[in-house]
Amino acid sequence: MKKLLIVKVGNTLPELAARRGDFDDWFKAGLGLDPDQLEVFDPRGGAEFPPLATLAGVLVTGSHCMVTEHLDWSERTARWLVEVAGADVPILGVCYGHQLLAYAFGGEVGNNPRGPQEGTTRVELTPAGQKDALLGGLGADFAAQVSHTQSALRLPPGAVRLAFDGWDMNQAFRVGQNTWGVQFHPEIDADIARTYIHAERDELAAEGQDVEQILSTLRESPVAAQVLRRFAELVFDSVL
Repeated sequence: MKKLLIVKVGNTLPELAARRGDFDDWFKAGLGLDPDQLEVFDPRGGAEFPPLATLAGVLVTGSHCMVTEHLDWSERTARWLVEVAGADVPILGVCYGHQLLAYAFGGEVGNNPRGPQEGTTRVELTPAGQKDALLGGLGADFAAQVSHTQSALRLPPGAVRLAFDGWDMNQAFRVGQNTWGVQFHPEIDADIARTYIHAERDELAAEGQDVEQILSTLRESPVAAQVLRRFAELVFDSVL
């Protein structure tokens, strides 16, 4: 049986992991699939990627690393993702995964000139986004959690811009028909977002941001969370 592969490229804060689990746990919960439909793979130790023929889909998590560090495992993963897309396997990259896809296909990734973005934002879909197979049907705009320093500053040639907000012009994009990147986090809720804001309070304040104001605007993001189940449905519809 082909599986949806969660490519785990980072770990959450230790205190958060003890209370809520790690990145892969959040994605498993959000996807809503049976355990035998999923596999977790961590490329950071140098292991070989699973054969393409075993994959129903691929989901790349977030990370506390930066794409611009050009770490060996990250570069190897970027090259592999191009192969996965070439095999017509659906891909969803989230946050770091979103940026890694932008980089892998020829876009530009770097620090967002506005500084780190944390908390709850309102994502707006472009006309293409409102018709997209993954994001279409979610409404013209919706609340979503964000937690990132770097962004996809320039999308790859031929990529379709799907979403934006007042902070980041490229909150989502698509390459081809079934490779998606989303900068926002469909896997996290307001509680997790709050923990990250507190953990990064000093960094945010040093950037001139009002931490208390960010905390005051936190809210749940159930529409954004639907992205994971929709991706799971697209993946397994495509292999039936």
